[in-house]
Amino acid sequence: MGDERVEVVVASFNAHAGVDGWGRPYDVVASVRSLGADVVVLQESWAPHGGPGLAERVGGQLGYDVVTKALGGGRLGAPNPAANDRWMRRFDWRGVGHALYLDSERPLPDRVAASERFSEAQPGQLELALLTRLPLRAREVVDLGHLPGDRVRRAALVVHLAAGGGELVVVGVHMAHLTNGSLRHFAALRRALPGLAGDRPAVVAGDMNLWGPPVAVSLPGWRRAVRGRSWPAWRPHSQVDHILIHGDVRCLGAEVLGPAGSDHRPVRARLSVGVPATAASR
Repeated sequence: MGDERVEVVVASFNAHAGVDGWGRPYDVVASVRSLGADVVVLQESWAPHGGPGLAERVGGQLGYDVVTKALGGGRLGAPNPAANDRWMRRFDWRGVGHALYLDSERPLPDRVAASERFSEAQPGQLELALLTRLPLRAREVVDLGHLPGDRVRRAALVVHLAAGGGELVVVGVHMAHLTNGSLRHFAALRRALPGLAGDRPAVVAGDMNLWGPPVAVSLPGWRRAVRGRSWPAWRPHSQVDHILIHGDVRCLGAEVLGPAGSDHRPVRARLSVGVPATAASR
């Protein structure tokens, strides 16, 4: 008898802390529900001090098990009274009008830290999260290190999931920008992946802040499942959100979805995962 196969839908979504560029909340639960995914890698999940995080709230309402890793701390601003119908002007850390302030790895400019908007903003942590409806067998975190120009400390969040008697390894990431030296993080991830995935079916997904061709070069042996522009959400010109597959994983269909409230569009892939005959017959 040949190997059996299991279908799994994997999605990635940068939620931008559950607000738009002006700090206006949107319905992240509805956005994640619309993905129809078995596994979701969620970047920029916000966890306020003293309260449940965004990923936990989404998981609790939609029936996902949730694994999180805090990447950095800062503050989340209230809706900006100057908001208009645009998402927001070009992001600039020197300004005081944006929604998300991150200062755990690098101090903000004095004029920002002294502003009324910053002082009234909600303290908390920015997290990388992985939500799964597949049974969770194990989890681990791979520290990718800190880059001098980055405002958070990057890591890969790894889960080992039961898939029809076999195993699927999913690696969630939110990489730094190329201008901050993200190729060092890609090199660290490339070195770690053989020990994490081996020859098992595996997926790497997340906001990689890098276009598809250099991502493929940086992670040899991994195949791009999704091709399409994902950023910025309102008029996308680049793909920086990716799902890559490895081992006995086939892509049955993949797409960049429509705007979902954040500055990134979600990406989704329907995958066929090979299950060894010895496992499937148990």
